[in-house]
Parts: sequence; structure tokens; C-alpha cells
Amino acid sequence: MLRFLVRRTLGALVILLIVSMVTYALFFAIPADPARLYCGKVCSDENLALIRHEMGFDHSWPVQYWNWLSTIFTGGNFGDVHCSAPCFGYSFAKKELVGGILADRFPTTLSLTVGSAVIFLIFGIGTGMLAARKQGKPADKIASSLSLVASSLQIYVAGPLALWALCYSTDLLKLPTYVPFTQDPLGWAGGLLLPWIVLSLIWTANYTRMTRSSMVEQLSEDYVRTARAKGMSGTSVFMRYAWRGAMGTIVTVFGIDLGVLLGGAIITETTFGLQGLGELAIHSFRDSDLSLLVGVTIVAATLIVFFNIIVDAAYALIDPRIRLA
Repeated sequence: MLRFLVRRTLGALVILLIVSMVTYALFFAIPADPARLYCGKVCSDENLALIRHEMGFDHSWPVQYWNWLSTIFTGGNFGDVHCSAPCFGYSFAKKELVGGILADRFPTTLSLTVGSAVIFLIFGIGTGMLAARKQGKPADKIASSLSLVASSLQIYVAGPLALWALCYSTDLLKLPTYVPFTQDPLGWAGGLLLPWIVLSLIWTANYTRMTRSSMVEQLSEDYVRTARAKGMSGTSVFMRYAWRGAMGTIVTVFGIDLGVLLGGAIITETTFGLQGLGELAIHSFRDSDLSLLVGVTIVAATLIVFFNIIVDAAYALIDPRIRLA
């Protein structure tokens, strides 16, 4: 297990290095000049050259990338601002350290992800198991039909409709806002309830269909039929064998989905006006803020890679037939 984790960690570092390099390279393909954007509409050539020098934009992108990479481990100074290692750079647009901005925005994205994940896992897996248990019966057909309709919805359509129906027209729910959990737990839940409902509605449908198909496939396996032939009850076979066999697929997809959501639910945060990592990514791209854009990208990539490693390591615990090699 230790050798496996070491290999995957080294591989993850290589992936993150490649992601950061690609992000830097793509940024320089943008025709906009970040220095000119910071300088304003009326900007002399002298001021423009000074800004480019202060921001490091007068170097080639490989040199800028190397300076950014070395700053992570050694820290750096940005004018009068000192950034201790690990340092992800300085946002000249926001006049703040990138690490501080990411730390301020991450709790919003984390809260949105955790709340919605709890909801769509409970209802999605539960409904999928019910549909598989009642295969071919009315409960299965209803659950399958509803999940098909819900999975066709999109956040940018369901979000505004939910805002209009539950907030603006009826005042059943408060407008989405983020309140720190430690400050007001009820306010935290109330402010994120609507985004949780809308986001989990679509993901619940996906997990319902996935759980049902995995369970139905496991119920047709030879070892399940053997267990039934030995006289085990239907409930025992369903929960002890079929459910455990289906967990591998569910955990795999959930690990990827969790990393993606923690990296920033861009459409959801933008739709509901939540200031998380997804909304931050949109603004950093719009403002041509390279340091902030790379910081958000690295955080998202790190979370995705990390949860993939966790999922791979959990396989041996979920299914004894799988061994890490």
C-alpha cells in the first residue's frame, strides 16, 4: 500500500506540473494585454513598460513560469508585500496574495459541495437501490422516469426558475448567501439550502441511474445466484453481495465528482451569486489575472488528483477481489 501511495503521489506531482505549464501556455495565447488592462484606457508607453516590468510580463512565458514555480517553495516579495512559502503569487488586479484569496473563497465552495453531496448521495443511492430491488415494477419505472427527466435539467435553467419560484415570488427560502458555519450554523444552512436543492436534484438523478444499473448488473452475477441457491434471504443477498459489488462504481464516480465540485462549481456559483472558487475562476479569466487563474487551476487539479488516489486506495477495502499491484 505504501509503495502504491508513493507512486501515485509522484505521478500526481507530474500531472500538476503539466497542468500548470499548460495553463501558463494557454494564457499567453490570449490576445489581451494584462499590463494594459491594469494601466487603464489612458496609459503612456513609459507607464505600460513599468507595469510590465513590475508584473514580470517583460519576460518570456517559460521564464515567468519558472519564477512562479520557484516562488512556491522559496516565497517572494511583490513590492512592499512579502509572501512566505508556499506562495502562489500576487494578484495585481485585487492587490492581494493569491493564497489568501483562495483561502477566503474555499469555505464557500466546500460548504456548497458538502451539503449537496450529502443530499444527492442519500436520495440518489437510496432511490437507485429501491429501483433495483423493485426491478420492472411501478416503483422502478417511476424512479427511472423521474431520474431521466431530472438528469436532463441544467443548472443555468433550473437555478433561475428556482430563484423565481422559491425566493422572489413566494419568499419560501432566503436568497442564497454564505454565512460561516462557526458564526451561525442555521444561517449557514439557510443561505445555501436553495443551491443545495438545485445542485443535488441533477446529481441525484445521475446517481439514481448509476446505482440502479450497477445493482441490476450485480444481481445477475454468478456469485449472487449461488448465494440465493444456498437459501440466503433476498435482503441478505441484496445488501451483503449485490450492494457491496456495486459500491466500486459508485465510489469511483463520487471521488471524481467530489474533486470537481470542490474545484469550483462554476455555473452554480455564478447562477446564485456565491463567491467561491468557481466564480473566482470566471473573474480571474475575465481580468486576465494570470497568478489567480493558475492558483485556482492548481487547487482544482490537486483536489481531483487527490480524490482519485483515495478512490484507488479504497478499492481493496471495498472489493476483496481487487488487490493493489
